Amino acid sequence: MFVREMTEQECIALVASGRLGRLACCREGRPYIVPIHYALASRCLYGFSMLGQKIEWMRDNPCVCVEVDELVSHNQWKSVVLSGRYLELPDTDQWRHERLHAWSLLEKHVNWWEPGGLKPGPQPIADASPHVFYCIDIEEITGRAAMAGEPV
Repeated sequence: MFVREMTEQECIALVASGRLGRLACCREGRPYIVPIHYALASRCLYGFSMLGQKIEWMRDNPCVCVEVDELVSHNQWKSVVLSGRYLELPDTDQWRHERLHAWSLLEKHVNWWEPGGLKPGPQPIADASPHVFYCIDIEEITGRAAMAGEPV
């Protein structure tokens, strides 16, 4: 097996072809990582969540990263890490167009609101939905790919 660096175009292609990633954030020196469903448009990764730990942490520290991978076998895989800044898309007139854009991209997938819209245990019925649309503004993207055999 050998491992090689992926080009930026290969990285973007892998992220664009997927919809499940792992979002990592940090607060007070403690890391936190969770699965997310996402949609990619240009240099922005759109996501959706209910209020909770990841939203609170990203509000405190908007520097985040997302990992997306593709596993074929133990010696054939790809992994991409993108670093960027969390940007919340509030339900206001100023952000209306961007929120609708995020929603239109996310809704193209079945169950697009999972896992961000699910919480463990029964939830009280609320007068308003405390959901959050957000964007990760991609600042850097890198990746590696492993293949069986020897480099050519």
